[in-house]
Amino acid sequence: MSDIKKVTASREENTGYLNQILPVKESFDLIQRDIMIGGRCSSFFSINGFANDETMLKIMDSFFRVKEEDMPNDANSFSRQCIPYVEVDILEDFDQVLKNLLSGVSCLFIEGYEVCIAIDCRTYPARSVEEPDKDKSLRGSRDGFVETIVFNTALMRRRIRDPHLVMKMVEIGDSSRTDVAICYMSDRVDQELLKNVSDRINSIHTDALRMNQQSLAEELYKRKWFNPFPKFKFTERPDTASAQILEGDVVILVDNSPSAMIAPTSIFDIVEEADDYYFPPVTGTYLRLSRMTISVLALMLTPTWLLFMQNPSYIPEWLAFIRVSDPLNVPLIWQLLILEFAIDGLRLAAVNTPSMLTTPLSVIAGIVLGEYAVKSGWFNSETMLYMAFVTVANYSQSSFELGYAVKFMRILILVLTALFNYLGFAAGAVFSICAIIFNRTIAGKSYIYPLIPFSWSELKKRFFRSRLPHTEKS
Repeated sequence: MSDIKKVTASREENTGYLNQILPVKESFDLIQRDIMIGGRCSSFFSINGFANDETMLKIMDSFFRVKEEDMPNDANSFSRQCIPYVEVDILEDFDQVLKNLLSGVSCLFIEGYEVCIAIDCRTYPARSVEEPDKDKSLRGSRDGFVETIVFNTALMRRRIRDPHLVMKMVEIGDSSRTDVAICYMSDRVDQELLKNVSDRINSIHTDALRMNQQSLAEELYKRKWFNPFPKFKFTERPDTASAQILEGDVVILVDNSPSAMIAPTSIFDIVEEADDYYFPPVTGTYLRLSRMTISVLALMLTPTWLLFMQNPSYIPEWLAFIRVSDPLNVPLIWQLLILEFAIDGLRLAAVNTPSMLTTPLSVIAGIVLGEYAVKSGWFNSETMLYMAFVTVANYSQSSFELGYAVKFMRILILVLTALFNYLGFAAGAVFSICAIIFNRTIAGKSYIYPLIPFSWSELKKRFFRSRLPHTEKS
């Protein structure tokens, strides 16, 4: 650590070194302000857009009131006596100075002081706290995470007012220097899990977390990248993240990301939602079982229907109505595959469509294209019906990652069924089950616990919404 340059008592030397490292003259948002404080030459560095103008005005006014005879001999005394602000720190080397300055903290160099005085009067450019568009609540709180990490930690701290709540901040990325917060309850968290997550995060050596949480997720979990089932649960709801922390899990927040990562995550954790607990146990159980059933149907409905259509003799009399009534101009497998990709195309188009055109274009795509696609003979009405159900069923749970994992497995089963009939159907179903069974959480444990290893008491909690834990007054 001897190569780290220390802050000296010479203001000119300090400012000259910063001007060599930072493009102060080239970048309009890097501000250097030279002032006199108590008869001493001083230099103030800040970034335009981060500094709170009102707070800075009050601090500068207090600096101009300091008389030469009242000037303290050391920086610590100066920070206590002359800076009317709470968040003040003393920095001894330029590595800390650069980190704080580029994060928005204002840095002050005063002639004669061998340190830098950091004044954290940042104001973050951030949107207001509002309900997430994707992760909506039926009855719970309407607030949601935003892109500013300190706001997100405050939303959870508001819900967990316990001294055991720890939010450990680390920095990742040589260039981005992205703030990452590891949140957990020190008295409830699995210490082995916490050590595993902390060691993985501390061992990350990368230039930048370009895509925020996804970049972090890929750095944390590098094995079995080809398995589409999600390794983490993402949520934009503070109540969900807080509940998982109270359950002993670890929540990871990344600056500039409006969602939280929850670890460890099993398939049952991803299917479970906080809305189950905002209703009575009977209603919550119904919602949970419905969500599980619909997810299974989203995976198996179209492959099963295709299998029946390839083997009409398998269809019982009471299901005779599922047979295709109109002649087939395009094979069923191609109809299903085309619609699988067409739906994703419509979804991407909806994302990139200006908001004022979303409704009319949705009407055109849903009604006009759907109706005339059937009339033209490209698609049969039965195919459109089942694909419409599958599309809607994907949104019965909030995880995008799980929805696409189900989609990939469904396409695989469809292709195998078309090629090898019932043997392909069985092989695809077995492969999908194995993809779930042989997946692992970040802690290296079973992805389908409590099925493997089996625990009946825990399994009941996964399928049936139990009463909320409570403690009676003594």
